[in-house]
Amino acid sequence: MPLPPLVEPAAELTKDEVARYSRHLIIPDVGMTGQKRLKNAKVLVVGAGGLGSPALLYLAAAGVGTLGIAEFDEVDESNLHRQVIHGQSDIGRPKGESARDSIAEINPFVEVRLHPVRLDSTNVLDIFGDYDLILDGTDNFATRYLVNDAAVLLGKPYVWGSIFRFEGQASVFWEDAPNGKGLNYRDLYPEPPPPGMVPSCAEGGVLGVLCASIGSIMVNEAIKLITGIGEPLLGRLMVYDALEMSYRTINIRKDPDTPKITELIDYDAFCGVVSGDAQAAAAGHTITATELKEMMDAGKDFALIDVREQHEYEIVSIPGAVLIPKDRILSGEALEEIPQDRPVVLHCKSGARSADALAALHKAGFSDAVHVGGGVLAWANQVDQSLPTY
Repeated sequence: MPLPPLVEPAAELTKDEVARYSRHLIIPDVGMTGQKRLKNAKVLVVGAGGLGSPALLYLAAAGVGTLGIAEFDEVDESNLHRQVIHGQSDIGRPKGESARDSIAEINPFVEVRLHPVRLDSTNVLDIFGDYDLILDGTDNFATRYLVNDAAVLLGKPYVWGSIFRFEGQASVFWEDAPNGKGLNYRDLYPEPPPPGMVPSCAEGGVLGVLCASIGSIMVNEAIKLITGIGEPLLGRLMVYDALEMSYRTINIRKDPDTPKITELIDYDAFCGVVSGDAQAAAAGHTITATELKEMMDAGKDFALIDVREQHEYEIVSIPGAVLIPKDRILSGEALEEIPQDRPVVLHCKSGARSADALAALHKAGFSDAVHVGGGVLAWANQVDQSLPTY
């Protein structure tokens, strides 16, 4: 059943606003009152990336009066196939500023507030406090748990979305929902997965148009919450498979064993952004891309092993590197393929996966193995700038 409207209506709509939102106004369930609620709403979108891009565009087009953007990153060329709020001329610009300018073209009646900082336990409560509703489209677990816990402490609802390759998910979390059926993200995922088990979009890829599908669902849920119409995804997880073109809904129940959230914590440590074993292995056993090049130029005899996946190796590779995916090393399957008569150098895309593989090699007796900090991206940026990046 519908929840009470989240926002009180604004005093009025101007003549120009009535003309702009006329197709909303003639929907009986929205009407003048619903549109005035949208005008009066303050919504924060965490991230102006794959999901944040369509979400911000459609929230603005719908007439949400105040949009906040929490984003500290800059536009990269690899963003443009899915982050449609940015364009070619925005490469190198702060994403928040790029998004603000696109929103102004979509709807000049929207006030945009930029928060160009990385959200953490020291600032999230102050930032969230000014908004009625949060939309979280981030792609890392540390920020997801941070957003969840801050929303719980402040009693605020938030809409969550997630994408990977051809699949997307969306739900609504609101611990203090007035219908008494409040849930939070920890009821769905009580604990984060082990570091490295779930690759990010940067590692595993994502179909660009999937962002539009899930982002528009998130905006749909936001509009329902603000105006008090329809049945929100509170207590339900929507799963979309773009290859099968199927939607399914999974009911979520309150987990009685979920600890009560009373404070914010160290979310990087909680999620093990880099495992303790990987950190220990990398300490004192990390070389730079430039040092790798110097080893090659000096004619040193060593084994260079690329621990990425085959499809990544086909995009770009370091000359002389042999592909042995990380999972084969972690399982022990590939240990016999790694030479023991010469030094071993590992690399991946950016250094995280190679650190995990390095820890496994150290435990298997390859105590002198090292890895390349920054991976193939560092090689392309520092050594051979003719190579593509991804």
